[in-house]
Amino acid sequence: MLKRIKRYLLTLTLLVLGASQSFAQCAMCRGSVESSVSAGDTSMAANLNLGILYLFFAPYVLAAVIAYIWYKASKKNVKKTQATGSFAG
Repeated sequence: MLKRIKRYLLTLTLLVLGASQSFAQCAMCRGSVESSVSAGDTSMAANLNLGILYLFFAPYVLAAVIAYIWYKASKKNVKKTQATGSFAG
């Protein structure tokens, strides 16, 4: 289980480090949205807001998945401990 967690953390670290290139386009997106809104088209702004919400909720979903995996592993260890008859401190 520890090996799997290390693999997930390594993958997450690589994804975060690889995402640094995507920050360079914020000014371009802002310029595109401003020009499209001033022209009367608000669909691009709405889609950008959806993207912002997606990025906002992603860490919470990731934390929930990690908590669920931790809960399942903990529950499995409790059952294993109860089956052997010993109690952990």
